[in-house]
Amino acid sequence: MRSFFPAESCKEAHPNALNPQSWLHIERGKLPKLSSHPSSASMCCCFLVGLGCGVCFAVICFSESLIKVPQPAILPFFKPVDYVEVLARIHEELESCPPQERSNLFLLQYQVFRGLGEVKLMRRSLQGAWQRAHTVHEKIIFGAWLKYEKQEEELMADLLAACGKCAKEFAPVDIAFHLPFDVNASSEGRTTNENRISQNVTFTIGSEKIVCDRQKISELSAPFHAMLKGHFSESLSETIDLSENNISPSGMKAISDFSLNGSLIEVPPNLLLEILVFANKYCCERLKDACDRRLASLVSSKEDAVELMEYALDEHSSVLAASCLQVLLRDLPNCMNDNRVVEIFVHANKQQLEVMVGPGIFALFCFLSEVSMNLNSSSDTTAHFLERLVEFAENGKQRLLALHQLGCVRLLRKEYDEARCLFEGAVNAGHMYSVAGLARLDYIKGDKLLSYGQLSSVISSVTSLGWMYQERSLYCDGDKRWEDLEKASNLDPTLIYPYMYRAATLMRTQNAHAALAEINRILGFKLSLECLEIRFFIHLSLEDYKAALCDVQTILTLRSDYRMFEGRVAASQLCTLVREHVERWTTADCWARLYDCWSAVDDIGSLSVIYQMLESDAAKGILYFRQSLLLLRLNCPEAAMRSLLLARQHASSEHERLVYEGWILYDTGHYEEGLQKAEESIDIKRSFEAFFLKAYALADSSIDPSCSPTVISLLEDALKCPSDNLRKGQALNNLGSVYVDCGKLDLAADCYINALKIRHTRAHHGLARVHCLKNDKAAAYMEMTELIKKAKNNASAYEKRSEYCDREQAKADLEMVTRLDPLRAYPYRYRAAVLMDNHKEEEAIAELSRAIAFKADLHLLHLRAAFHEHKEDVLGALRDCRAALSVDPNHQEMLELHSRVNRHEP
Repeated sequence: MRSFFPAESCKEAHPNALNPQSWLHIERGKLPKLSSHPSSASMCCCFLVGLGCGVCFAVICFSESLIKVPQPAILPFFKPVDYVEVLARIHEELESCPPQERSNLFLLQYQVFRGLGEVKLMRRSLQGAWQRAHTVHEKIIFGAWLKYEKQEEELMADLLAACGKCAKEFAPVDIAFHLPFDVNASSEGRTTNENRISQNVTFTIGSEKIVCDRQKISELSAPFHAMLKGHFSESLSETIDLSENNISPSGMKAISDFSLNGSLIEVPPNLLLEILVFANKYCCERLKDACDRRLASLVSSKEDAVELMEYALDEHSSVLAASCLQVLLRDLPNCMNDNRVVEIFVHANKQQLEVMVGPGIFALFCFLSEVSMNLNSSSDTTAHFLERLVEFAENGKQRLLALHQLGCVRLLRKEYDEARCLFEGAVNAGHMYSVAGLARLDYIKGDKLLSYGQLSSVISSVTSLGWMYQERSLYCDGDKRWEDLEKASNLDPTLIYPYMYRAATLMRTQNAHAALAEINRILGFKLSLECLEIRFFIHLSLEDYKAALCDVQTILTLRSDYRMFEGRVAASQLCTLVREHVERWTTADCWARLYDCWSAVDDIGSLSVIYQMLESDAAKGILYFRQSLLLLRLNCPEAAMRSLLLARQHASSEHERLVYEGWILYDTGHYEEGLQKAEESIDIKRSFEAFFLKAYALADSSIDPSCSPTVISLLEDALKCPSDNLRKGQALNNLGSVYVDCGKLDLAADCYINALKIRHTRAHHGLARVHCLKNDKAAAYMEMTELIKKAKNNASAYEKRSEYCDREQAKADLEMVTRLDPLRAYPYRYRAAVLMDNHKEEEAIAELSRAIAFKADLHLLHLRAAFHEHKEDVLGALRDCRAALSVDPNHQEMLELHSRVNRHEP
């Protein structure tokens, strides 16, 4: 749920009295907002035969051949062994490099974050590349890339326009403004023969004659000047034949008019193309530029761009080429299905590409190859784009990325010899992750021992990472494989393959409950379609059809077109079939079940109920809105935005639609516009959701405590409006938070108690805070213990409870947090601070490094930098500072630490 604090899945708790020394105090600054399937084709038919027969249904599902887990893919990402070092170097270079190199450094930063799966940081790096673009071509590329990355937010342009604001990332670049005409290009020294030269000259083209001003035509270019006013024989002629120069009489007339008034505004497009060719032939730079710009202004569609790009490249018309490029890139991925578009990029030579995109050739093919890989990783188009990416790589980092990506595509296409050469090239360039590709190729050839040895060599030679053990596990069996996968999960708990393999193995040994517990481990902190699919089958084997239905409905919520059985069966079909084994719920049953799930903090269960309710005739706008809230809490922001857009589409009234538009604007960082929508909605009708939106937006975006009375008033107005207890519980919870911030603890306690009365379980969290502020830590501890008992997903409850107990119990609670959700950063920081308290500096740094290896977290890097500074390890501190500033370049405390450490750099 949206609340006045960061989502519980990512919020950091802060012990007070038991805070070890002051190590954790440096973390008090608030972060600014950053706005394979387990079945075999051979069993598919057997499964479908058993669909209608209950227990047989489950038994067939889990024959041994059905639960084969596919090997994890070799990812086409840049995955350095020490990403912190790479980020630090990028930040250091950004501080000192020439302006023209900055956008490529941000592009490299983007690739690092892409390999880490940090979507928000990826987009911020693209934003940095767009803002620091040195040329208009780079501006076009990164602007189009941002537009592509935010396809789900296309509606934003219209919403912002309605609010009187332009969405700059989506706005086309004014190319003509950014590519001014070089006046000096047409001003050359010329010799003149003024004797006996008439004022006019007549050009004959076929039978037609065009009378021109000799002086004006001579000023168009050096060749014309030499012809008309130099020492050639034509200089003395009053009539010159231009019939063999591919210019029509109307074209020459337009050129004559241009020589007099400098305009081509009234010239039709087909004539402009003729004049462009002629101007380029006779070096008429001013005429060519005017023609170039006039044609560029006419490019408005893909068809225009495709037709005119050939002329632009042949005639070196940079403005026209850039305009065509912008139209094509802004139409991605749609225009990728047009072979004419693909051929433009595949067949253009380097000189033509420089006309089209200036110095941004590598960035262009980086973008094009990513779009193509997202459409079809093994297509010819993807291979061609990546070949060009390799061709135009300018340095080692770019080259290793391009080689690795093309190697991954060749592997998918079963072009094994080519893949090997590419992976070897990437490894030689320093990309250790490409060893995984080489090992996979040796395994395909049947040399399993060589594959195992390659990964063992990597593990022994560099700092071990989770992917190394995961890859090595593929080339061993039994206990060795299990051990490697356990090591992989310990080093990088975000890898899903180890959990899937262990669950499938446990199923083969008829231990379904242990398999369920294993797959629940990762689903407790990372929602994965593949893992939900496995859990669906486990629930079927246990004949728990309600739980199986919940899983498949959650899958369909996340991706409506998802297919199971290696893509052979639509999840929607399985949902229909499983539903036959589950008792039908009435609308009242659905609401009762939704209350149960909400109260138990069972977000996946709540999603399933809402999916079922959406299939009825109920009002869909509010249901899609609730769905978006749950998806945000489950850290699925893109799916949440899709649901929010559907809520807007299905809004039952104008005032309801305005609320959803307000949330869309607010969630994408447009706070003032979101507030404006809330106010417009209230003007039409006073509603719970409109008041709630306005209160939330004010409280969450303002650091001014003087706005608290307004927020309180708005929430009180919301509570007076009709709504269900699910939303009123949230409003009471938020109202309690505001009262706490204002020091009105008794009023806050009343709010939390009233929220608990209507089963808003999360209110235990706020009530515990009130008890703590009243110096009753025992009551606070008991309150959080109640939350732990009630909540299905209770990692945050354990983390918060650690504030209210002694050090040993706090350590136990935080160990539980790490088991339940290893992505939560605070437990690592707490344990590291305790170790520093006990003068175990190396162990403290190792504890932080354990999490930093798989999580680019500002707090972890900040604290490790402080530890390095304490140890007088200036280089280590400086490295972490720079990497942290790559994560958040504006974090004030990090900037201060960096400045302090930088002064001591040797």
